[in-house]
Amino acid sequence: MAVAIQSAPISLEAMSDNIDAVNIHKTDLKQDKGLYEESEFDKAKDKQGFRQFEDACDQVKNFYAQQHTLQTVAYNLKARNDFKNKTRAHMTVWEAMEKLNTFIDECDPDTSESQMTHLLQSAEAIRNEGKPRWMQLVGLIHDLGKLLFFFGAKGQWDVVGDTFAVGCAFDDRIIFGNKSFKDNEDYNNEVYSSKYGIYSPGCGLENVMICWGHDEYLYHIVKDQSTIPEEGLAMIRYHSFYPWHREGAYREFMNEHDHKMLEAVKAFNPYDLYSKSDELPDPEKLKPYYTELIDEFFPTKVIRW
Repeated sequence: MAVAIQSAPISLEAMSDNIDAVNIHKTDLKQDKGLYEESEFDKAKDKQGFRQFEDACDQVKNFYAQQHTLQTVAYNLKARNDFKNKTRAHMTVWEAMEKLNTFIDECDPDTSESQMTHLLQSAEAIRNEGKPRWMQLVGLIHDLGKLLFFFGAKGQWDVVGDTFAVGCAFDDRIIFGNKSFKDNEDYNNEVYSSKYGIYSPGCGLENVMICWGHDEYLYHIVKDQSTIPEEGLAMIRYHSFYPWHREGAYREFMNEHDHKMLEAVKAFNPYDLYSKSDELPDPEKLKPYYTELIDEFFPTKVIRW
């Protein structure tokens, strides 16, 4: 004899909400699986035309000469101490994007467009391929650390550019090579010029001091004030760390977690690099979608910068 199973009555609205929650969860699972799938939007692009530093203008070359001379251990320790002891501004994420819109990156050979344009191009490329919502947000904000330029930076050399480790030997896979650091005060330092320097094998990149700039700055801002997952935080912290994620440097310092994060950063890179030549987005048209997305992952709308 069949036994009737009775349950507490549930409203149609509650049932609908429960069904929606399940469907959203299923969608998120499907999108998360797509995180590591190869990007499609850039397949027809000539990628040989990007990151051509040898053919770059003198402005780009002069920038890297300055960055490689002035990014020292002493400077990086001071920059981190200054960051911890000061709040530079209070703004929403969208307000920060608008402020950054006047900034042109001197070290980027691939675009002269505003930062707002690049951020929206990256986010839209990720969105159009159905990647997770948090990854769309990372595309939108990944360069917001360039706000440092307006907050007492020494120039652009401590804000933008490919990043690298300090406190150990300058790797020859850094753009323009090891010799480009010959005027850096750490270049001939007995400890800082050794292979492992102040670190130990397998110590984990979280314990390695990567040169101070917009990646490190934004990483610490977002880590403490958002719910973006660790893969997204890695995309922010390491997206300019080309010697690592593109050239294979610093493997000696990696731990198991870093290997997982490396795959996430590689999955993000095409949307940062190859979206720069796409059509110009309309910020006002896209603003409603992205402000809602921002609010989803930033519990406090006004961010401490």
